[in-house]
Amino acid sequence: MPIINLPNPDRSVSPYTLTGDPIPFVKFKAADFPRIAFAAAHVVADPLASNDPWLTPAIDWDKTLAFRHRLWDLGLGVAEAMDTAQRGMGLTWTEARELIRRAQAEARTRDDALIAYGAGTDHLAPGPDVSIDDILRAYDEQVGFVEGEGGRVILMASRALAAAARSPDDYARVYGHVLANVKQPVILHWLGEMFDPALQGYWGDIDHDKAMDVCLDVIAAHADKVDGIKISLLSAEKEIAMRRRLPEGVKMYTGDDFNYAELIAGDAEGYSHALLGIFDAIAPAASAGLAALGKGNNNEFFDILEPTVPLSRHIFAAPTRFYKTGVVFLAYLNGLQDHFTMIGGQESARSLQHLSELFRLADKARVLADPDLATARMKQVLAVHGVAS
Repeated sequence: MPIINLPNPDRSVSPYTLTGDPIPFVKFKAADFPRIAFAAAHVVADPLASNDPWLTPAIDWDKTLAFRHRLWDLGLGVAEAMDTAQRGMGLTWTEARELIRRAQAEARTRDDALIAYGAGTDHLAPGPDVSIDDILRAYDEQVGFVEGEGGRVILMASRALAAAARSPDDYARVYGHVLANVKQPVILHWLGEMFDPALQGYWGDIDHDKAMDVCLDVIAAHADKVDGIKISLLSAEKEIAMRRRLPEGVKMYTGDDFNYAELIAGDAEGYSHALLGIFDAIAPAASAGLAALGKGNNNEFFDILEPTVPLSRHIFAAPTRFYKTGVVFLAYLNGLQDHFTMIGGQESARSLQHLSELFRLADKARVLADPDLATARMKQVLAVHGVAS
């Protein structure tokens, strides 16, 4: 197996011998899985564009769309234009709109393409002059665009609403309006403040339990328009508590990148489906694990997915909003893109120490598809940082 010199937390450098036996790429259909599983997919930046990387996003559309086909080939759905794609964190509504249009066109070329699209208010900058009516119009614009393209909506949390709302009644008004007008049931997304600090106090209370009551009231009032809800609070206990209170027929989609294996497996009272950013990074493992679960091989399911959990917890470590850097770094190591460049220059959001530990954990999780290629690319990154490998 390859050997590489990696830095340690004490600033020393020591050899690391790769040990992982990569999980093979095996094609599946979504019907092979007992759970619905969306991977929130990243976008591939264009490193050769003549632009200001911090201000003007440049996307490699061919690589970006090829990555969606890879997820579909593995039986996974695509959660498009979400925060994993740097939505509202480098990717503006202008680029998101083009991403949605292009992804929907690709989805139409297949009969097995499960896909849904984020619709929010990120083209509306939060501010003291933003009214609830402004927020309604912003949601209507994005939802209308997605549905106009024939797409299914994932209703994203709104920074503008978090800033403008004065009580839970404002959330009930906004979500009631949007849900009353959608053409088909949507997936709600409750994104916690650990992912986006601007969303603290969402649903009208900083206490998640009280906020959950408000959210559940909204869902109960419009259950026919809600396919499910994704919560991203990084708390298995809170997710399970909410899951048990959902109206019949409304699904829980786990967004918990710390505890997804146990939440997907479920318990005697239910289970969660998946809508996860980590499934972008560990797609073959996610696919193989879900296929094992579909065959009733629960032990194999955990044998495959549990080793990926330490990797995921590392990638999503605080500041959690920088997790996208680790997702893209793994795509680079695995040869799914030819560079480690991100829109907004966010390849710089994690340290070399963080990336080195990510490399070790990815090896142990068996998600380095080609250890020799991954080692060669890691050596290039080390060299840029002045570390002889």
